[in-house]
Amino acid sequence: MDKTCDLRCRTVASPVGPIEVSACTQGLHGIRLLGKKTPEAGPTEAPAAEPPGSPTGPAEPLTQCAAWLGAYFEQPAALPDLPVPALHHPVFLQDSFTRQVLWKLLKAVKFGEVVSYQQLAALAGSPRAARAVGGAMRSNPVPILIPCHRVVCSSGALGNYGGGLAVKEWLLAHEGSLAGVQPVRGLPAGRGLSRAPSRAPSRAPGRTGSSRPTSQP
Repeated sequence: MDKTCDLRCRTVASPVGPIEVSACTQGLHGIRLLGKKTPEAGPTEAPAAEPPGSPTGPAEPLTQCAAWLGAYFEQPAALPDLPVPALHHPVFLQDSFTRQVLWKLLKAVKFGEVVSYQQLAALAGSPRAARAVGGAMRSNPVPILIPCHRVVCSSGALGNYGGGLAVKEWLLAHEGSLAGVQPVRGLPAGRGLSRAPSRAPSRAPGRTGSSRPTSQP
């Protein structure tokens, strides 16, 4: 839990701005989109140094998450071969609807797919709990890793996102341009769920240049 864990932090650069990752030795606690201008280095090239007084080096979940984020932005095809860091934020240590929905989202909605709030509620076994799903998305402590940006409205509208709608749109465009955004397999396609949002952002939030990672093939 946050009160007893010895948390360490690391910052990685990304096309959507610096991302702060926090973890203890038992698992990941948080991913924060800091929303400032992105450093010039690629996502895995400019991590923040470990704080002084950490002779044992970074916690393994911290290292795994930094590697996962680097692959997400620069080499998405490698994601299936990378371990997902253990999760140790309190929300994952309690038996709750939020935990159930977040786990289902992580396991069922893959890169290049989208799902509506109502569809995700059905996947979690509570088809009438679309509003509660929205609350679970707001409580997600590890965005991008648990892809709440892939949850959109049944109408095709983006819906809300803690990192800002420009970031959500960029992430969906990034995934759609590489994989072709599809509805989750086994679910009927709702209106607006068969492809990425029609208006791709012209550039990554907070920076100039292409809206896609420079290493994208």
